[in-house]
Amino acid sequence: MARKKKKAPAMDPDIFQKSREALRRRHRQVIYLNDSEMAAVKEYCDRFNVKARSAIFREATMARVLEQLSDSHPTLF
Repeated sequence: MARKKKKAPAMDPDIFQKSREALRRRHRQVIYLNDSEMAAVKEYCDRFNVKARSAIFREATMARVLEQLSDSHPTLF
């Protein structure tokens, strides 16, 4: 006799909408690069076939921020 597949519980539409709203990017940041920095970014994007440069900057920045936050946690002594 074949087993019946269990259905995944349906997600509440309100919860789904709230999670989408929480992930929406609303805060704009602008950075300026000099010619050599921009050339390096363009070379990287060409070499690794990257289409969205904003994702690179976002991931690199957040990786650095989260790394430093975890390294500088408060100590008791």
